[in-house]
Amino acid sequence: MYNRSINEQDDKAAQYQKERIEAFDVLENRLDVVKKLLRLAKIETIKAYREQPNTFAVIKPTDIIGDYIKDIEILLDK
Repeated sequence: MYNRSINEQDDKAAQYQKERIEAFDVLENRLDVVKKLLRLAKIETIKAYREQPNTFAVIKPTDIIGDYIKDIEILLDK
């Protein structure tokens, strides 16, 4: 019985670790999507400023996006 519970715990730990590692793949894929969205936002901003050269409008919130990215960098640097 003791060996069985050790094996079950090893299996649970292995499964947990596998899921944690796979989560990085999911996050990397999401970052790829975010990168594409940033490119599109840049294009949209350029277009808006060309159409309205005297505007001070914020088309996309780059300051907030930058803050979020900085937070992610801090979390990953720990």
